[in-house]
Formats: sequence, C-alpha cells, structure tokens
Amino acid sequence: MKSDIEIARETSLRKIKEIASEIGIPREEVQNYGRYIAKIPNHLINEDKIKEHNLILVTAITPTKAGIGKTTVSIGLTLGLNKIGKKAIVALREPSLGPCFGMKGGAAGGGHAQVLPMENINLHFTGDFHAITSAHNMITALLDNYVYQTRNSCEGLKEIKWKRVLDVNDRSLRNIVSGLGGSANGIPTETGFDITPASEIMAILCLATGLEDLKRRIGNILLGYTYEDKPFTVNDLGVAGAITVLLKDALLPNLVQTTENTPAFVHGGPFANIAHGCNSILATKMAMTYGDYVVTEAGFGADLGAEKFFNIKCRKAGLHPKLTIIVATAQSLKLHGGVAEDKIKEQNIEGLKNGLANLDKHIHNMQSFGQQVIVTFNRFASDTDEEIALVAEHCKQKGVGFAMNSVFAEGGEGGIELARLVVDTIEKKPSAPLKYTYDDTDNVRTKIKKIAENIYGASSIVYTTLADKKIKQIEKLGISHYPVCIAKTQYSFSSDPKAYGVAKDFELKVRDIIINNGAEMIVAVTGEIMRMPGLPKEPQAKKIDIVNGLIEGLS
Repeated sequence: MKSDIEIARETSLRKIKEIASEIGIPREEVQNYGRYIAKIPNHLINEDKIKEHNLILVTAITPTKAGIGKTTVSIGLTLGLNKIGKKAIVALREPSLGPCFGMKGGAAGGGHAQVLPMENINLHFTGDFHAITSAHNMITALLDNYVYQTRNSCEGLKEIKWKRVLDVNDRSLRNIVSGLGGSANGIPTETGFDITPASEIMAILCLATGLEDLKRRIGNILLGYTYEDKPFTVNDLGVAGAITVLLKDALLPNLVQTTENTPAFVHGGPFANIAHGCNSILATKMAMTYGDYVVTEAGFGADLGAEKFFNIKCRKAGLHPKLTIIVATAQSLKLHGGVAEDKIKEQNIEGLKNGLANLDKHIHNMQSFGQQVIVTFNRFASDTDEEIALVAEHCKQKGVGFAMNSVFAEGGEGGIELARLVVDTIEKKPSAPLKYTYDDTDNVRTKIKKIAENIYGASSIVYTTLADKKIKQIEKLGISHYPVCIAKTQYSFSSDPKAYGVAKDFELKVRDIIINNGAEMIVAVTGEIMRMPGLPKEPQAKKIDIVNGLIEGLS
C-alpha cells in the first residue's frame, strides 16, 4: 500500500469554497488561506440547529506507543456516513510539531482516511499554534518586564507561576534559568518551557465561546502572587486586549476536506495526557450547525480524552453526545494482555483474550457517563479473522454493538458497516442524558478522588506538600468549583506507564496542581508525566525531507 503522503498527494482536491457551499456555508463568508484551506467566522454558529443534530465521540482503549488510529477512524466513519447518504462532518484537533517531528509523526489521519492538504495541516497550517505560542510568550515577556521595572518597589511579585511555551519536544528546556548576564538583561529567574499544546492559552482557545469570552478568560489568567499574597493576573498587567488581538484570527475554526472531498473542521490541539485533549467548542458547534452527524475525537484512551471531553468540554458547552465509539486494535489488546511489545504484531489468541479486560474497563467507564457504547475493531494488515471474530463475540456477550472497520485501506467503503451501526444505534438506542463523574460543588480533592477511583481504579491518592499548598490557594481564591483536568500517562490507567492491562489497587500521587484561572479548570499533575516531552532516540524528523520540491516522510 502507498504511504500516507503518496495517497494524499494523488488525491484531487476541490476548492474550499466549493466544499463550504455544499454544506450551506455562504461563499462570501469563507476566508481563504490558499485554495484548499479556509477559516469560517463564528457568527455562523446556530444554536437551534445544534440541538437537532447528532454528536458522536470517538475514543479508544489504552493505546500502544504507535497510537490506535482514532483520528483515522473518526475520518473514516465520517466518510462511511456520507457514503450511505448522511450529511456528516468530522471535527478534529490540529497536529503539534512536537510529535510530528518526534515520536508519532503526523496527526491528520492515515491511508485513505485523511484530512487534506496533510502537509499543511501537519506543519504550519493557518498559524494557529504559532499565534498561541506568540500570545503565551508575549505575556511572559510583558510579565518579566513588569517584574524588572518594579524590582525596587512594593508593587513587585513574590511568586511567578507563568512560564514559556514552544511547539517542539525539547527536554533541555523543562527547567532553565533566565535573566543571566547582568542587571541590564533582566532578573535571574528559575523558570522553564511547556509544549504549546499544554499552554493555558490553548485550553482557553478551545473552551472560549467567542471573542469577548476569549478576552475575559485571557484577562483572568493567574500569573503569580504579590507580596501581599494577592493573585496577579493578565488584567492586572493591563494587556488582555493586546493578547486577544494576537489570537483573533486563531479563534476562527479551520475548514479543510477529506480524501473523499467531504468537509472537516480542524481547530485547536491540546494533548489529552497533559491538557483536556479536545478540539475547540467553536469548531464542534460549527460542524453541528452544518452537519446532521458530527464525529469528533478525544485524545489517547478513554480514561483521558473521553473523561475530559465529558467532564470539561461537554459540561462547559452544554453538549450531549448521542453515542460513544471505542476503537480497539489487536496490537493494543495483546499488549494489555501480557504480550511483549515486540511480539504484538504476531497472532496470540490467549494474549488477545487477556487484553479484553482493558476494553471492558473502558466500556464500563463510558457507560457510567450514560453513554450508549459501540466498539469498532480498527483492522491492521497483520490482523487475522480469528482475532476479529473473538473480539466481536466478546462484545456480543457484553451486549455492546460491534463493527470491524478497514478505513485505512479502503476509505469510506471500509467504514460503511460501522456507519450503518452508528445510525441504527442512534435511531433506536441513543445515549441517556449525560452523567458527570463529579459535581461542580465537590471540592478539588473529592473531584480528583472520584476520577481516580471510578475511572482509573486507584485505591488511594496522595499529595505532595506543593500540591497541598496549591489546593489551599484554590480554596482561598474561591475557585474550587472549576472542573479538574488530570495530567497522567496515556499508557496505563495508573500513573505508571508500564502498568498495562487494568491496574488495580494502586496509589495515585498528585505531585503538583496548576491553576488555569483563565481556562477555568484545575490541572492535577500525577506521576512522572512531563508537560514538555522529550525526543526519542530515533526522531521522526530523521525521515522527513524535501526531494524535488516534494515533502517526504510525513505520516
């Protein structure tokens, strides 16, 4: 089979205004970024139409390091729905340059189920990530200047909570000292970098309901504390308007197309292991304004992306998905069934059976939200009919819908079986009203406890002295009602990335708490998870090149 980039390059693209027109977006409203990419103004969102349409979440079992294909399945399902005559749109996150040049490669789908033009989407796209990076670092520069200018007065700050971001995997920048070289170069400060998807501004962009809400949230960002122990925000710095100016275009959802020329909104890109892992509310609502069926995905396994999708995004946006799809692969099931990582491409029925416990835990978790669940087996070339039949029979015994898909190899044709099951399930047995894991009125410790025990399976939670201090600050600020976003490894239910299968009776250690006052959520950092990833021994960047004017190596 041809590579992703070869398939993408050979696909005939249609002008983006044609794609927009076919779903009812007026041509004069389309803001072109070249021939095949556009931004769509947010005033077109229609809340009445949103209530009439069907939102579908695609999530997954606990993935392998190579991922599990949620984005590919999300796109492929949308293609399948269009194949059977439904007006379907996919709403996805934007890829980060970090994993694109690091561990996983691109994030625009794969095979015959991609969003295009994939080179642009995987690289600089419409500049949204750069705008977020610039806005975040502009705040840092202005904050550093404020500290420098007030260094000899009582208006200075005793504690700074705001760092810098960069959309590159760079472990050397996790902890640094800035302001060296004498007083003319600032004040020496211990600081560091997070990756751009972990920026609070990324979360704000994805949760904002419009330009004024964006400005309000930016103004509320907590930067540090004064000598009187009072919070110091962007509003106190007096630059909320200036930062909003940098983000006004980035706030608009991006419209692109799939390998079968159907519409796709790609907007925002927080990671689900260190942030809330969902595309923007605005892009999802835009898709729901113009599509009868809208497919969206949440990052990594359902214990991360889906939990945050329900407890944070849906809670804040008033969204109620009609269905949740859990993606499973033979390789991931075998990994969680005790098969060595270098052997998971080989048939191993016993290992596959053992791995079904991981699937069952995710099914149970999604059902606890009131969701109607179906499982789709994402087929790889090395998978056997016996393996697929085993998973299908298991789902039948569990009373859960099942459909195999081969969208990577066959595009929309490979998603028809799944699409028909989706439509039938929504028509006959849609999800119940959404149930949240915790209440807004629960305190922070209770929220973390409910997630850790009910979703992860933890037996106890411990807090470092630093985390305890942050919780007291949260209580003092009166923001305990914010939802909780737990930063945790994506490779296990626990905070130990090697605890495969279904971890039980483990202790979850909360080592830090980050107050995202603008995004209006509390980030609890657990285990050894890093908000700035490092590069692997063999980065994907070594495979990327440009030959005869054509990009190679993106996938």
